[in-house]
Amino acid sequence: MLVFLPARVLSWSGIVRPASFGAAQVAGVVVGASGAVLALWCIVTFIVIGRGTPAPFDPPRHLVVVGPYRLVRNPMYIGAGLALAGAALFYESWALLGYCAAFGFVMYLFVVVYEEPTLRATFGAPYVGYCERVQRWWPSGRPSRILSAKVRPSPGSIAARGSTSTHPTVSLTPRCPRAAFSA
Repeated sequence: MLVFLPARVLSWSGIVRPASFGAAQVAGVVVGASGAVLALWCIVTFIVIGRGTPAPFDPPRHLVVVGPYRLVRNPMYIGAGLALAGAALFYESWALLGYCAAFGFVMYLFVVVYEEPTLRATFGAPYVGYCERVQRWWPSGRPSRILSAKVRPSPGSIAARGSTSTHPTVSLTPRCPRAAFSA
């Protein structure tokens, strides 16, 4: 989704590697590399702190609220979006920038419709408290002061009952205290 489809977008739109390395390419490399580093930091944090992976079939077993997750709830998607935006800058491609915007919209829907309800069902009150302290997409300017990096699933939650399925009833109503369209 982050490599194959953007490559197809570039191919379909007839974009080739720039012949010269100008300001747009420098900016693209900086933005893209920053996004990739952020996304990799998130993956490592999931593995080390969360004891799982970003993949839905092996999700973190602990609520991850440290590292980049102290600033925003979805830094991995932000990093991926920045990597795509960096590629759009590098290639000076409106088509790739459009793909980046579509990626952001799809990730927003995924977070609101699936991910937040799943995390709330899995971790309960600790996740709700985290949502109250940390914004979804934009840092509040003050890092979250969460004491424990390892929050186990709450008693009675899907994960605590030993179910391998963590699919709650899907609702378009946001499950975090913030409104669905908050920052």
